[in-house]
Formats: sequence, structure tokens, C-alpha cells
Amino acid sequence: MTERLYLYDTTLRDGQQTQGVQFSTPEKVAIAEALDGLGIDYIEGGWPGANPTDSEFFEARPETRATFAAFGMTKRAGRSAANDEVLAAVMNAGTPAVCLVGKTHDFHVTTALGITLEENLENIRASVAHMVASGREALFDAEHFFDGYKANAPYALDCALAAYRAGARWVVLCDTNGGTLPGEIHDITRAVIEAGIPGDHIGIHTHNDTGNAVAGSLAAVDAGARQVQGTLNGLGERCGNANLVSLIPTLLLKEPYRSAYDIGVDRAALTSLTRVSRQLDDILNRVPVKSAPYVGASAFAHKAGLHASAILKDPTTYEHIDPALVGNARIVPMSNQAGQSNLRQRLVEAGIEVDRADPRLGEILEEVKRREDQGYAYDGAQASFELVARRMLGLMPAFFEVKRYRVTVERRKNKYDRMVSLSEAVVVVKIGGAKTLSVSESMDEIGADRGPVNALAKALGKDLGPYQDCIDDMRLVDFKVRITQGGTEAVTRVIIDSEDGEGRQWSTVGVSPNIVDASFESLLDAINWKLVRDGVAPA
Repeated sequence: MTERLYLYDTTLRDGQQTQGVQFSTPEKVAIAEALDGLGIDYIEGGWPGANPTDSEFFEARPETRATFAAFGMTKRAGRSAANDEVLAAVMNAGTPAVCLVGKTHDFHVTTALGITLEENLENIRASVAHMVASGREALFDAEHFFDGYKANAPYALDCALAAYRAGARWVVLCDTNGGTLPGEIHDITRAVIEAGIPGDHIGIHTHNDTGNAVAGSLAAVDAGARQVQGTLNGLGERCGNANLVSLIPTLLLKEPYRSAYDIGVDRAALTSLTRVSRQLDDILNRVPVKSAPYVGASAFAHKAGLHASAILKDPTTYEHIDPALVGNARIVPMSNQAGQSNLRQRLVEAGIEVDRADPRLGEILEEVKRREDQGYAYDGAQASFELVARRMLGLMPAFFEVKRYRVTVERRKNKYDRMVSLSEAVVVVKIGGAKTLSVSESMDEIGADRGPVNALAKALGKDLGPYQDCIDDMRLVDFKVRITQGGTEAVTRVIIDSEDGEGRQWSTVGVSPNIVDASFESLLDAINWKLVRDGVAPA
């Protein structure tokens, strides 16, 4: 018999406290819809009245299966819950659930709030009772609970019990400073249950300041808590919150959680986890973390030849789950450490069948090692490796030929008498016997210069004739520059991460003493790989 475990997402509120993150209303709507599709039980939309965006979002929030919650704080001392305008703004959001944060650490009560301990208890009781009397599902975020418990356990418990006895559906124990270790979280959560609050009324909210937010959340579940709070991709203030993208597959796929608990996310929804994680990164204009557990591009990458050989025989030799379960994919990179197992696996994934006795396999390996000695790095640029292999196997179509290109950077005064830079690129391409010349500037819509590489990319992608429809949905996700040798013989390596409208991501590499040449080589590979994978016929 499984127990129900509830997932509560606070990406739209706590996640928005991440430095540099500010969601627009349409972005919050898109994230809420993605969370609902995933199967999250509660979506916390923000703090109504705290800022215009949050207030606007509650008016525009989508219809969801998930329970929407508005966030606020307990009433202030010296006024009733019914006459507190901050509480009124939270009530006016009209959400079925309301989460109120209150102090549970005596130091914060007397120092930060400047009120007595009893006044704080009354604020908690009255606020929660007001929510319940108004027909709302009440949650109480016990702020600084673990630090408060360690400083004054009886008072911290009194605060939690006050909320529960006033009718709170959930009393959420918060490790607000993120410094409590998993063992402590387990023991203190257990103590709260023994003090009289049932586990199916206790939630856990951890921060990642010691890198233990996920472990701390699981420790609380082990102790009896039945609600877990967190954010997508671990967004949150300082070091972030517990990462639901890591917690969800752990709870669904790993013992003892898999057999003991039922969560709202089913196996079918789990396959969208990687897509949802990357959707958030896309909204934030961030590069996805390649080493992210479960969903990172490198989460199931096997670089060593010994590993790749075993993976070919049985993937479970070096994988803790099937990557397809979370919508991810296995990668067997090529590098100077790779053997023929890596090579054959990579070719199979590219749809290329080569007999294991074919001598060209050894030639490809030698070419990869030779190129990496020159500064190339194919373990992080799988698309470029594929193109190298195709050329050596005679399987690379000739789509177009770049006859010449030129880039200029001009420094001049604009109409506001300010000095600005302007990059301009000219690219001449031959397609099917005909030449085309394209010119492009790197100026963006607000008049800022995006540099010579941007100008080149725009010029190259401006007119590729019969291939234009195929590349129109391409966009550059990331651009990385590395110096691979020092001194006067410095060599520049440029890796470009690209993405298309189907959500495919691929990486290409270029190497040259000239950063523009290296960038252009990588850019050409990105376009050629897209054309190959889309099955485009040469003109």
C-alpha cells in the first residue's frame, strides 16, 4: 500500500528570488502550464501585491489541475487578520490555497520583528484561522524552523503547533538558511511528528547552501513528511532551493520511495522532464547545465573506451537508469581517449552502419586524435565529429561552398554623438553553380553591436537558397572560446551550441589562431549538421 506524497513548486515565487531572474507575466504562465503538465500538485504563483508582475499574474493565471497557491505573511501585531491589508491582498488573489510565512525562531521574533514571543504565536493562530474560515486551504511556512528548533525547541514547536491547531493543512518546516544537514533534518522532522503534528500534514522546504537540499528533502520524507517543496532546476536565492528536477525521478524511480509513495507525476509525464528543464533555461536565456543529474546533456555521457565497450553490451553497466525514462539520451563522445567501441556507437547513433572490420574505423580514430592534438575537442562537439566521420566515409553531401568572406569592425559616432562599434560581414556562397553575396550588420534591435561573429552568422544564414527553410529555425544557444596553447603560438578553440525548433541541441567546434576563422568553421559545421540530420538533398 503506497502513501501519497505531494509536490509543491515555488519556482514562480522563491525561484524568482534568484539573482538575475525576473519573470514576465507570459513567462510565468508558460512555466505554470509546464508544471501542470508535469503533474505537480501545488503551484505557488507569487506574492500578490508585492510587485505588479505577481499581481498581474494572478489575474492571468491559467486553469490548472494543480492547486494554485498565493504566498504572503502572517498578520502584523496590533491589528486583526481581517484588517491587515497585506493579508487582504493575498486573499484577493482568489487562489484555493494560501501559504503564509511566519517566524519560528525566537531570535528573529524579538530582533527582526521586535515583538514578544506570545504576540508572534497569536499572529500565527489568527492568520491561519482567518484563511481557514474564508474557505482556503492554509499552509504555514515555518521560517528558520530548523535553526529555531536548535536554539529553542519548545518555542519552535509551539509555533508549528499553533498553525496546525488553527487549521493549517500543511505545516512546512523551512531550512531557510540552508545550513542544516540531512541527519539533523530527519531527527527534527521526526520530533515534530512526535510532538503531535501528523506526517501527512508536514512539508519540507530546503535551501542548497551546503549542497544538501535534495538530500535534506529526502531525509524529511524518510522521517515522515508528506509534502516536498522545491523549484525547477533548483532556482532560488543564494545557492538555490531543492531541485524538483532531481527529486521527482528519484522519488519515482528509486527505492525505497518508488514502492512506498505515489506522486502526481506518472511515468509518461516523467519523459517530459528534460524538455521542461530546458524550457525553463530557454525562458531565462541560460545555458543548460550539462552535468545536471538526470537531465543534463552529459548525465549519460560515456567518454572512456572501457565504459563505452561495456555500454554496448549492457547499458546498466554504467547507467543507474535508462535515460529515456526522463526524456534524455545516451551520449558516447569521441576524444583521444576513445576506442572503437565509442566510435561504432557514435556512428550507429548517427545512422551510419560500418562493418567492424572496416579499416576506415581505425583511420577515423587516428584522425580524431590528430585533430585533438591540434586543439580540437570532440567530446564536447559531437556534431563536428559526425561530420569528420562522414567525410572520411564518403557520406558527406556537398551542400554549398563558401568562396570568401570578410568582416570589418568600425568605431564611429552615432547620432547621439557617442562612440559605438559596428561589425559588418560579407559572405559569398556558391550553391549549385550559382554564387550569392550576402551582407549583414551585427546591430540588434536596440542599436547595440553584437560583434563580428554575430555579423558573420547573420550574413551566412541570410540567403542559403534552397536550404533556407531548413535553417530558419536554428539559433545559437552558447558560444565558448578557449585558448588551447599559450605564447606566440596561441590557438583558439570555439565551441558553438545550437538549437532548432524541434528542441534538438548540438555542438560544433572550430580551431584557428584567428578567433573569427575558428568561429566561422564551427558555424559552418552547425549548419551542415542540421542539413544532414534533416535529410536535405544537395542542390
